[in-house]
Amino acid sequence: MKKKVKIVTIGGGSSYTPELMEGFIKRYEEMPVKEIWLVDIPDGEKKMRIVGEMAQRQWDASGYDVKVHMTLNRREALKDAYFVTTQFRVGLLNARVKDERIPLSYGQLGQETNGAGGMFKAFRTIPVILDIVEDMKELCPDAWLINFTNPSGMVTEAVVRYGHWDKVVGLCNVPVKSLFDEPPLVGLDQQDCLFKFGGLNHFHFHRVYNKHTGKEITQDIIEAMTKPGVHIGPANVFNVPFYREQLQSMGMIPCSYHRYYFREQEMMNHLIEEYQTIGTRAEQVKEIEEKLFELYKDPHLDHKPEELAKRGGAHYSDAACETIVSIYANKNTTIVLSTKNNGALPDLPNDCVVEVSAIVGSSGPQTLTFGPMPMANKGWLQAMKAMELCVCEAAVTGDYGLALEAFTLNPQTTSGADCKEIMDELFIAHEKYLPQFKDAIEKIKASGVTIKDDKARALTEAGL
Repeated sequence: MKKKVKIVTIGGGSSYTPELMEGFIKRYEEMPVKEIWLVDIPDGEKKMRIVGEMAQRQWDASGYDVKVHMTLNRREALKDAYFVTTQFRVGLLNARVKDERIPLSYGQLGQETNGAGGMFKAFRTIPVILDIVEDMKELCPDAWLINFTNPSGMVTEAVVRYGHWDKVVGLCNVPVKSLFDEPPLVGLDQQDCLFKFGGLNHFHFHRVYNKHTGKEITQDIIEAMTKPGVHIGPANVFNVPFYREQLQSMGMIPCSYHRYYFREQEMMNHLIEEYQTIGTRAEQVKEIEEKLFELYKDPHLDHKPEELAKRGGAHYSDAACETIVSIYANKNTTIVLSTKNNGALPDLPNDCVVEVSAIVGSSGPQTLTFGPMPMANKGWLQAMKAMELCVCEAAVTGDYGLALEAFTLNPQTTSGADCKEIMDELFIAHEKYLPQFKDAIEKIKASGVTIKDDKARALTEAGL
């Protein structure tokens, strides 16, 4: 008889939780769930109660006897957990609003995981994930940590490098979206294709093969995806087409987030237009979430609503739940995730975290060799990994100079006076979530730095 498992979700009040429940329900016969614990903080309790009650309705409608618990006590929840999933946002969506608006007020990228905003999200998140790991070492030392918290690759890197916890994988829905979107472009189904991914979270590349003929079909997909009017990728990434010639030359398909690097000018124009009119993506997401939680309150709703796809996390459950079940049932499924390199990408150190295809079984992920990158992409990859490692170390040590080094390395933050001012404003904006930078922030405040963007400044002054 299969052992029933206890699953803990930290950030349980997330709007993604119904998608996670749907994934576990779909796979219950492979992995019977005993109980699910949703954990959140006081500021997130109201949403946790709403989404937790809906999650229980989902399980009740499924016919499976699973109890959904809700708590603000993380340690209570973690005791004897089998899997721990993380999907939290330090500072909630108001922090994301500041991450996006402050850089955009200087004409530089404001985005959740790229550029200045992504680095500050890591600064806030890494100390929290390391605290969670310390609790896990004591309360559930055999559990696997399944991280969906962004920036997923850097958070996973910190868990391995500074938390000294190897039973962790980082996940993202972007590779899964490729599996669904690309085969139909060339008249195939997903099961007809073999995908091989290599790179970093939100900075990976992949190649595709026809399973039946053994022929590589990467160039066929490139031809199809670069035709006018074709849009594949997450709903939250503006559709600026890649240059066909560039993709044909590299012989790989970049992920949707590469638009921020390969079509930076067009993406910036779009982001600044939104910043000046309808608001940044974070502000749009706040509106989407308000509507979602109104739906979740419906006592008759017992399934994931279609509107959740607009949130940008489509196929979350396909990534997270399939990974968990593959570990539990030793399925040896091929999944794209963030884990130790172990030779998959020879252009990067073996002990750093990369996002690659891996065979996932009871012993965790076994990475598949992607091989060396073409010269241009190798340069991108090594520079991006150096930036990530600086971010992780700065998040742990509170080293202001190292944070500035990361900003200098990041392709989305133009080095110089504006870059430093953006960084200093973000330090002030997120002061209460960055105790490791206390001394540096005191000096910044004493120098008279103020937040230029009116909305970001108002949020900060309101303590939000």
